[in-house]
Formats: sequence, C-alpha cells, structure tokens
Amino acid sequence: MALLVLVMLTACISAAFLMMMWRLRSKVSRRLEKPDIFASVDDMMMMKSQEQSEIIVVGSGVLGSALAAVLGRNGRTVTVIERDLDEPNRIVGELLQPGGVRALDNLGLKDCLGGLDAQTVKGYVIHDQESGSRIHIPYPQSEEGDVQTGCSFHHGRFVMALRKAAGNEGTVTMIEGTVTTLLERKGQVVGVRYRAKTSKEMQQVFAPLTIICDGCFSRFRKGLVQTDVVTSSHFVGSILLDCPQSLSHHAELVLGSCSPSLIYRIGSHETRVLVDVRGKIPADMKRHMLDKVAPKFPDHLQGPFLDALERDRLRSMPSSFLAPAPCEIPGVIILGDAFNMRHPLTGGGMSVALNDVVLWRDLLQPIPDLSDADAIMKALKQFQWQRRSHHSFVVNVLAQALYELFAAAADDDLHSLQQACFAYFRLGGRAVSGPVGLLSVLSPNPFVLIGHFFAVAFYAIYFALKRERWWCIHRGLFKGMSIFRKACSVLFPLIWSERHSVLPATR
Repeated sequence: MALLVLVMLTACISAAFLMMMWRLRSKVSRRLEKPDIFASVDDMMMMKSQEQSEIIVVGSGVLGSALAAVLGRNGRTVTVIERDLDEPNRIVGELLQPGGVRALDNLGLKDCLGGLDAQTVKGYVIHDQESGSRIHIPYPQSEEGDVQTGCSFHHGRFVMALRKAAGNEGTVTMIEGTVTTLLERKGQVVGVRYRAKTSKEMQQVFAPLTIICDGCFSRFRKGLVQTDVVTSSHFVGSILLDCPQSLSHHAELVLGSCSPSLIYRIGSHETRVLVDVRGKIPADMKRHMLDKVAPKFPDHLQGPFLDALERDRLRSMPSSFLAPAPCEIPGVIILGDAFNMRHPLTGGGMSVALNDVVLWRDLLQPIPDLSDADAIMKALKQFQWQRRSHHSFVVNVLAQALYELFAAAADDDLHSLQQACFAYFRLGGRAVSGPVGLLSVLSPNPFVLIGHFFAVAFYAIYFALKRERWWCIHRGLFKGMSIFRKACSVLFPLIWSERHSVLPATR
C-alpha cells in the first residue's frame, strides 16, 4: 500500500510539472517587443538641454512619491513627472499590511499616515458562509507583546501626503506632464520626452538614471520586460457608511459560493467593500450584486451594503498578475505595478512597493555616479535576489494561491483545499501564526509558505481518506491524489513564474 501511494504521488508530481511546462512553454522563448517608446539623441542635443537631473522618476503614486522623497533626502537631484497631480481616486491600494507600515517607518515617512483619518487594522475575520463559521486571524505580536498593526485609509489622501513629503525636499522637482518617449544614446537611456499638461508643449529632461513606476497600465512595460499581464477577475468596489464591524479594527473576508469579498474601514464612517467578480463583468452589475452577493453577506453587512448599492456608483478595477522580470537596459529601472503585480485579495501590493523602495535606497546610496552602468547593473542584480528572498516571492505566490483556493466554486479539489485551509486555521498556534506572518509581510519566508501550503494539502487528503470506510479506502486514495495534483498545479507554476526575477531580459 505504501509503495502504491509513493508511485501515485510521484506520478502526480510529474503530471503537475509537465502541465506547468506546457502552460509556460510559449513564454520561455518570448522576446521583448520594441514599441514606439524609444528615440535616439546625440551629444549636442544633451548639451543644449537646460534640464538636467540625477534621477528621473516617471509616475508619482505610492512608490514613485516615496522613492523621490527618500532619494531627495539623501541629496540626489530628482525630477518627478506625473500625468495628473490632483488627488487620485482609486478603490484599491487602501490597506497597508504591518510589513508595509514597518517599511514606511524605515524610510522615515510614517508621518505620512497622520491626518488621513487612517484606521488601525489588527487582523482579519474570515466568514465561511458554507459552514456558517467565523475564523479570527490576528496579526502577530511584537516582542513586547503588542499586536503589530496595519493601516487602512483613502488611497488618494495617502498619495498626496507622500507627494507633499517629496516636494518638501529641496532637490526634488515635481512636473505635471505625460512622458511619451525614453531617450537613448548608444543603447543607454539618458532621459525622457514629455508633454507638459498646461502648455501642451513637448519637452525633455536628461538624467543618467530613469525609474519607471507608472502603474498597472504602464505605457513602457512591453518595451522593458518580457512578462505579460494576466487578468483573471475584477474587484468591484463601493463605500458603506457607518457599517458595524464583526470585530473592531479587523478587516473581513467573506467566502461563499460566489467569489470572495473583502471589507475594511478606510475612515471613521466609511468602509470599503471589494467584491471579486471572476471572468467577464456582468452587464447589470447592480443586479448581480443584489441577487448573487448581498444574500451571502453576514447580517451586519447586508443593510449597509444594500444602502450603498442605491447610493453609490459601483466602480471596478482589474485584478491582475504580472510576474517580475528584470529590465537590463542600461539607464532605466522599472518598479511598482509596472514591474510586478499580484491579486489584491491579500492587500500586499503597497507593502511590496515600500519594501522595494527600502532596497533601492540602500543600493543606490554607495553609488556616487549614477552614470556608472556597471554599478547600476550590479545593484539591479542584488535587488532581484534580495526582494525575492525578502518579500516579493511570498507576497506574489501567497496572493495568487489564496485567491485560487478562496475563489474555488466548481472545482471539487480546490473546494477540498479551501475547507482544509479553514480547518487548518482552526487548529490555532503555529497553524495561524505561520501563515499570518506571511500575510502581514512581517516574516515572509518562502520555505514557511511552501511548508504551510503542503500542510493544508495533506490535511485535505487526510479528510478525503477519513470520509471513506475502510473497504472503500481506494476511493479516498484516488481523491487524495487528485487533491495533491491540484495543489501542485496551483503552487508550482507560481514558483516557476518567479524565475523571471533571475533570468536576463533581451531586446
């Protein structure tokens, strides 16, 4: 019997690996397209230009603003070019995990959380509508015994606070305009061309280093990295007014027959609700919410949610995955959502961005001359390895894997893994502290992630065997092998996607 189980396990792992390779084979040999985003310049043109800087930052969202602020504080001359400097209005980027708060403090920017009516987040409450149960998942405690908290707020207010911090640095210049072209000289990016918002005139600025962080709809991504954006669903958002909480200072995750919904406070009286809609967005979204989503919400959420459907406009945002891939074109770095995205269900995006800023602040500090392409390339390679082992691998893989489990509807094996995940959390102790250390981005250890993932998978196999009587144990074994194969097919492609962070790009 043991030999049979070993053979079937080996077969399942082999099948999952072959499936992974088949799904990704077309991407391995892919070469970068070269869209019309590059233009050549000569020495004379550069000498005539009056606009010179050490660093150009394209985009002034969370990452771009924080990066400009810390680089300016370190004495670098920075030019930030942002398409629209008015306060942004987004439905995501409002939940900062404790690991992101820690990074913000490391950068000396924690004061930016003040004056936003920001809300303290101490953990999650998961509502399993199938069993009617509720699972409490608190954030880890510090060595002093205090809960390490996250923070939630209006995205636009936070971005404006970061922009103010950047603008307060005397060496940082903020420009409102749209960057259209990267300027090249002898194969190296040396500046950008942009259209000023007010004058509509085309202008250019030169710098030895250009950092692209223009967000999820990046104009420059296709010309700089070799991975594609995959959009599996959309988050549809609204704001609830004076909505009670299941547990004070906790975000809530509602799981049922529909896709997951995430609820958290963003102000004293405002609560954000994000409903995941997989596949094509329904033509009548309001009717979809009334018929499919609202009835599945816990009682304390249904009234405020129905009121919001009558009062507020439903807005959507794509939930995309973009595996990280290095850009090895001299003179340019790509960061933020333009570089790497994961499903926003776990709220890890801003934490990854701020931890990336911490790494680049430290990597650029010992480089006096940013036109030293070899030094920048060495720093880029260090960044790729450090971010993968420090935070990005865990946040990327965890977000996608949890979404596959929590959005499970028609797939029996994924549903078995989902229910085993809930049962695993109910064990308490390390079964909670380990995963929440990953979720909070406080202790993002890749081996801990893989270990807990397969612990859940084997817990699901245990339940599959337990449900069968001894004379039908073979049926439980086959079900267990199917669950294990599904777990491998979820995890292994995500691990494989991280290979881009160490393989060179070509253009």
